[in-house]
Amino acid sequence: MKKILTTAILCAGLFSFTACSDFLDENPKSQLTTVGYYTTEAQALANVNYLYRTGAIRQIASAPSAYVGSFASITGLLTGYFLNSYEGQEIVCKYSRELNRQQYTMQISGTMDGIWDACYKAINVSNAAIKSIPDIKMEEALSKKLIGEAKFFRAFNYFYLVKTFGAVPFYTEPYVTAENMELDRTGVETIYAQIETDLKEAADALPAAKFADNSHRITKYAAAMMLTSVYMQQGKYAEAVPYAKIVIDSPHSLATNDDLKMNSAFNKLRSTDDLDEVIYAQEYDNAVNTSDWFPTYAFNSSAVSVFGTYSIFERVYGPTDEFLNVYEKNDLRIQPNQFFHWEYTNPNTGATWSSKNAGCWYYYDEDALLSTGKGTKDWNVYRYAEALLDGAEAIAQSQGVTAEAAGYLAQVQARADMEGKTADQIASELQKLSKQAFIEACWTERLREFPLEYKIWDDCVRTGKFPVISKTEAGRIDYVNLVGAQNASGATFKETDLLWPISVNEMQRNPSLTQNPGYSAQ
Repeated sequence: MKKILTTAILCAGLFSFTACSDFLDENPKSQLTTVGYYTTEAQALANVNYLYRTGAIRQIASAPSAYVGSFASITGLLTGYFLNSYEGQEIVCKYSRELNRQQYTMQISGTMDGIWDACYKAINVSNAAIKSIPDIKMEEALSKKLIGEAKFFRAFNYFYLVKTFGAVPFYTEPYVTAENMELDRTGVETIYAQIETDLKEAADALPAAKFADNSHRITKYAAAMMLTSVYMQQGKYAEAVPYAKIVIDSPHSLATNDDLKMNSAFNKLRSTDDLDEVIYAQEYDNAVNTSDWFPTYAFNSSAVSVFGTYSIFERVYGPTDEFLNVYEKNDLRIQPNQFFHWEYTNPNTGATWSSKNAGCWYYYDEDALLSTGKGTKDWNVYRYAEALLDGAEAIAQSQGVTAEAAGYLAQVQARADMEGKTADQIASELQKLSKQAFIEACWTERLREFPLEYKIWDDCVRTGKFPVISKTEAGRIDYVNLVGAQNASGATFKETDLLWPISVNEMQRNPSLTQNPGYSAQ
């Protein structure tokens, strides 16, 4: 713990902000402590800007290596429905898919260190901002927004830690010395209570504007969307409903299909930034912050002969054929060049790539792959489609199958329907379902709508259910209890699989920590 929080103190003063076409720019400036670096408006803005590209968001929306994706991609491998083609080297991927991490705690401690360190750095910067900004001379409106953003990111990082590790050390005051940092683990109920408070206060303080219209800064709707997720992760469905509806009733909306091919909503989501559907995204451009290896994740290793811009291609998060059977045959999302693809011809050279295993078309970045070698497509963290699905499920869980819930689910299903059914027609059919069947329809739609956005494992843990996708009947999914079920690789889920181990290195630094059940402390 000592190393992490000491580093966090320094990181609070590492970055400054300059405008660059509304892009959150960061450049190294100093290594002052939080106390010395929260005296002016510029310093406060610099520290809050730092939160946009550190901590948990890097565990979700980064592509740090050609061989392994962000940590969020590794969690999806637990299901066995997604594979990393380089797992022989990236052993955390292999141990995750085989559900035997408990035997290799030391070997995966480096991965766990990365999550722990990054999240606590962001939390400490957030704590310092929340404490210090009220004493800095600036316009009240700006002070209110910066504190709201800091509370959002404190909640974001604690939420990620709790989902990953369970009970973790908890503090809301900034650390300015290396003393008294050996904290015990705090129960998740206490941490969730603070997360909820932070997000409610952030939602009240932040602008009621679309993400793209707010200079890509956190908005009321991003805070409400995250609070919806927080409530649903705890099974507090009645509490989730009003916050889902805040987002649903916002200026955000679903991207639409101009056609059912390259101008579909799904190709717009893949290729176009600043859509009204996007509630919160990690921002990328070709100068300040590129998307690193994301474009290469669209193919497998044989694509090196097709492109000259990248030297390595791997399926770091490749779907199995079994997973792809989650889609019914008339679902637009399973058609070639929507979310997935099997063949590609370079328009500049005529070189062709083909594979019997699906590539991830959602990651395809044309400019990066054909010319620049720099990925610029933003990574969508929260989309309006998720608000609709959360709203539909939360209402059904707490109130039953209402016309409102059916209408929300129908909007997502109608966009993917290739037979011309309207949302009203689909909603009418959905209202005939039993409560449990409707809830499972919401779960299934999440599998189909977010296959490459790393949400599958959180949904398994939240619901306590594992989706058994039929190998023979397209679109059929049966939900069974998660613990005791076999993943798609034939490994059996144990209670200890629901959390990750605390790093052995971290436990040696902080003797107050205890290890999660099933994992070694050494």
